[in-house]
Amino acid sequence: MATGVSALMHFLVDGLCLCCMYLMMPFAHASQILGIFLTYNVLAFLTQPLTGLAADHMKRPHWMLLASGTLLTLAVLLAAMARAIESLGAWSMTQAVVATLLGIGNSLFHAWGGRQTAVRTGNDIRALGVFVSTGAMGLAVGMMFCSWGLLHGFVLALWLLAVVYVMLDERSGKTSQASFMEESGVQTWNVGIERLLPTTVFGIVLSMVVLMTFVGLRSFVGESFASDITKSRGIILVLGGAAMLGKMAGGWVARRLGLWKALGGVLVVALACLFLRETGWTAVLLGIFAMNCTMPMTLYLANTVLRGREGLAFGLLAAALIPGYLLTMC
Repeated sequence: MATGVSALMHFLVDGLCLCCMYLMMPFAHASQILGIFLTYNVLAFLTQPLTGLAADHMKRPHWMLLASGTLLTLAVLLAAMARAIESLGAWSMTQAVVATLLGIGNSLFHAWGGRQTAVRTGNDIRALGVFVSTGAMGLAVGMMFCSWGLLHGFVLALWLLAVVYVMLDERSGKTSQASFMEESGVQTWNVGIERLLPTTVFGIVLSMVVLMTFVGLRSFVGESFASDITKSRGIILVLGGAAMLGKMAGGWVARRLGLWKALGGVLVVALACLFLRETGWTAVLLGIFAMNCTMPMTLYLANTVLRGREGLAFGLLAAALIPGYLLTMC
């Protein structure tokens, strides 16, 4: 239940951030819009290794959730105040502040949620997939249906679910500092992976570099599938749904087939669909689905390599998304 609540909060946080930024766009110049999104993305993604490292060392991790909710709420309130006094030019003065608050709040939430999911479930790859999956749909909904009413609804729902999560977590009685490796060890469904775990600093760094490179390439390929498509409201929702279902299904596929077979299989399907994407929507959607299936797999591996540093592992993979995204913009 706690995983489901955190996944719903992930939907709300990503939807809230994009909804708020899109509501600012009508009042901004073209150069300001670029600055808003650049500020937000840099702070939301590239700071996650730092916020993830902080999450690993927090004795009371839920303070990070509360800090995230507070910053996001302040961003929404500031945007609403600027809208109310629009004639005074408040938008131009507050856009950077709102984007900054959204970016840092988003970063704090993802670092908290990524670590909590790994620790509380024993790095269960299915739970990892469920948590990361909902953000894609949140982005689509926040962008397509952005309104002040929806934005305020996101904020209220986020705080309600945050209270529910903290209550559930406190009731469970688990120590906040317990590492998944201490609780459950290497999971029996993936027997053999312990022989591949790096034991030296060089091996750990090399393993993470390989995983981050793969994540960056996955981001680039995933964006390439739909880069030439004219995106109407319906299409954006369908693409977001395909990404969400892929991330959610990836963990279950890995549990069923084994990590390496599942990873190899979905990569073959994704690459085949990449070459066939001009043939129609079936190849595009199947390719996006298959590519996103790898997300919980790479996160599982990163948590295994950096056992005891699950927040840092999540943050490093999140930061690795940005280079691939920027490549598609060139």
